[in-house]
Amino acid sequence: MNRPRLGPLGWPAACFMLGLAFGRTLPRRPGQEADSTPASRQIVNHASDAIISANPANIIVMANPAAAALFGTTVGAMIGSPLERFIERPGNAGDGPLDYLSAGSGRAGRRASDYAVTGMRADGRRFPIEGSISRASEAPPFYTVIMRDVTERQRVQEKLSRSHDQLRQLSAALQTIREEERTHIARELHDDLGQILASLRMDLTLLQQNAGTPADSLHLMSGMEQNLLTAIVSLRRIASNLRPRALDEGGLYFALQGLRDDFVERYGIPCSLLADEAELRLDDAASTAIFRIVQEALTNIARHADASSVTMNLFRLNGDLLVTIRDDGRGIRPEDMEKAESLGLIGMRERVWAMRGEISISIEEPSGTRIDIVLPLAGHLV
Repeated sequence: MNRPRLGPLGWPAACFMLGLAFGRTLPRRPGQEADSTPASRQIVNHASDAIISANPANIIVMANPAAAALFGTTVGAMIGSPLERFIERPGNAGDGPLDYLSAGSGRAGRRASDYAVTGMRADGRRFPIEGSISRASEAPPFYTVIMRDVTERQRVQEKLSRSHDQLRQLSAALQTIREEERTHIARELHDDLGQILASLRMDLTLLQQNAGTPADSLHLMSGMEQNLLTAIVSLRRIASNLRPRALDEGGLYFALQGLRDDFVERYGIPCSLLADEAELRLDDAASTAIFRIVQEALTNIARHADASSVTMNLFRLNGDLLVTIRDDGRGIRPEDMEKAESLGLIGMRERVWAMRGEISISIEEPSGTRIDIVLPLAGHLV
């Protein structure tokens, strides 16, 4: 049977029903006792939120099955037990249940009756609880606490907070990288192309003056031609650093081949590429994203893996592109994947998520790291 959850109006209503259940809130007319009491008890017993009642001495006088399940015990074991057996008693708590909860770790909601406290299961494990307490105006009074376990919510909030911190650091790092790239490009343009163009201008001035012999003029023109060739090579190199020409001229497959060859030449680590050119004919956005993902993966391997071989496998399956990158290095540690400063991994995840894909990074056996990426190709095929 499905248990009803208690909405915002359910907190005071539950206390009203508890009063009915104990015969303390409303007087019964003759003939009502057999009907109202079982019905109200049934509502409380089948509520999905944990409900307990305590007297002014902090002794539990009622608990529903959801409360027993929450604390890993039985209803019978809870009734007659002190409240502090299941809810951690704050050091500054007063004598009554209301003071007991209000002295806890803090407010949990907008209402003044909502509190965040620490629960204790029967096996001694502690866990976070949000609860609302109400006082029944009876003589003697009793207090009703409605609680729920918020462990999963806190875990999600902590993960979300870490994600926000990582994104802030990534944004700051991208700003720094952008400025460093601009400085690098400006230096190359000034030191390389700038000097060549200045030399060409001087040679052209001498040629215009025509002060020397024809042989001197030919020598000047030969030097100018060599400077022009050097300028063209420098310009292509700078442009290639900004964006690989192979992506525009040959497509993703040939760009990855060039990336693989550069990786092998620079780091001396054997790297194999298993892919079909026909399966990698994608639009510019997808091709660029996949190229940068693979580039970042190879950069991380070169910096951290201490690997002796790398394998890259790209193939289509059911409308998705599956990308697998393996190395036989020392293997990434689980804590490394959660570091806020692991900007390379964060950048890879962001590119994958931007394409509505999935990425997983795991440790290979007996050693090494494996990156598995699934990218939906709908709308990216050409």
